[in-house]
Amino acid sequence: MRIKLLFIASLATIFFSFHLTAQDLKITNLRFEYKTNPIGMDELHPRFSWELQSPHRDVMQSAWHIRVAENDQDLITGKNLVWDSQKISSDKSIQIDYKGIALQSRKRYYWQVKIWDNKGNETPWSESQYWEMGLLSPDDWQAQWIQSVVKENITKPQPANLLHKSFKIDNPIRAARLYITSLGLYEASINGKRVGNQLFTPGWTSYKNRLQYQTYDVTNLIQNGNNGLGVTLGDGWYRGNIGWVTSRNFYGDKLALLVQLEITYQNGTVEIVKSDDSWKSSTGPIVSSDIYDGEIYDARLEQDWTNPGFNDKGWEGVKIINHSKDILISPAGPPVKRAEEVIPVDILRTPKGETVYDFGQNMVGWVRLQIEGKTGQTITLHHAEVLDKAGNFYTDNLRSASAEIQYTLKGDGPEVYEPHFTFMGFRYVKVEGIENPAIENLTGIVIHSDMTPTGKFECSDELINQLQHNILWGQKGNFLDVPTDCPQRDERLGWTGDAQVFVPTA
Repeated sequence: MRIKLLFIASLATIFFSFHLTAQDLKITNLRFEYKTNPIGMDELHPRFSWELQSPHRDVMQSAWHIRVAENDQDLITGKNLVWDSQKISSDKSIQIDYKGIALQSRKRYYWQVKIWDNKGNETPWSESQYWEMGLLSPDDWQAQWIQSVVKENITKPQPANLLHKSFKIDNPIRAARLYITSLGLYEASINGKRVGNQLFTPGWTSYKNRLQYQTYDVTNLIQNGNNGLGVTLGDGWYRGNIGWVTSRNFYGDKLALLVQLEITYQNGTVEIVKSDDSWKSSTGPIVSSDIYDGEIYDARLEQDWTNPGFNDKGWEGVKIINHSKDILISPAGPPVKRAEEVIPVDILRTPKGETVYDFGQNMVGWVRLQIEGKTGQTITLHHAEVLDKAGNFYTDNLRSASAEIQYTLKGDGPEVYEPHFTFMGFRYVKVEGIENPAIENLTGIVIHSDMTPTGKFECSDELINQLQHNILWGQKGNFLDVPTDCPQRDERLGWTGDAQVFVPTA
């Protein structure tokens, strides 16, 4: 009987091997430096990766072939290639080094791969992928570092800086790229629309040694005629409260902006709108912004200052500063983004009479406030992880971090607000200033680094499933640009001790 079963298994193996064809093989998850079709790259010796899928067992890669060109047509025809690896016998499919001609600033490259398996089958060429280089040399930056000249008291959280530039477009455009970074955190808008969906840019680095810049495709935001470019700067890690012993201005005491908008017209000419002394500066509705303490926002101070045609004659000028461009790098890790939304599960009335929203889940991020009220009415939101034994709101574990939002209404109808340069670790939100609180007033916005899950786990034991759930949410809460030790109190730091313990689990 054993011999018969082995014979049948052998026949099945032979049958499936014989019938396996190239159509059964599929190249998936093509990545360039861990990313899919990225722009603004600065790695001069980048790496390619991909995955092989097959419906059959015992199928492995035996060889690969990569080719790279400057346009799709050359890639398809195999002509004028900037790199042709030829067929390489190898089962390696991650971090394959590029070995073509030197890469150039701003240029887009297209690539594809084919593979052979251990059965002698050859796949077709994969679908075309691309990457685009950023600004590889300090000389590529025509922009200058600028600072607001609005007077500040740098000993405490300050109003966010607003920096504005108007420009005009008279010709049809082919493409537009925004290269931008800051000392502090930034949010950019063009013609009233936010640029990209990344949060807490340019990210947290050792700012004196490495400063990340982001590259955005803003082609669809530029219009013929008048255009408005605006950038909001917040204190962030750069000069906000930070450290085990809370202190300010750790990396510097003045915020600054470096931005270069490159517009390529249909005729091939390029126009550059850059940060220089023609910009204007002011302050606006973000009255105070701090990662530990939260945000004070007065909606009565809002202006349509990034819309085309905005009159900035009442604004101050800017100052050009001498700051290094040699330390600029493209982002080293995934960006921080909004990940999901959480609806409150209950509105509690504590023994002390506090109104507390329970989101049923400890999370990191903030709440979106949807409210309608009178002009000058102020809503205050306090954030906490737990209630005390009596069921009252508890914040002693936050130490000096106030983790508070104050929003003052402009009072002209329904208003929707989200904070900008701060985040909290919380499950409960105590609300003051809402007369008739309703579930729909608050929505939890979960944020974290844009991590791609590699798998999932579930079993028949609900306690183990809950443990897995807690582990996953612990990672979500502590991977915010850098791995941190906690997301709620006056710390939130990238201690390597905490990270190295969690690395195998992560």
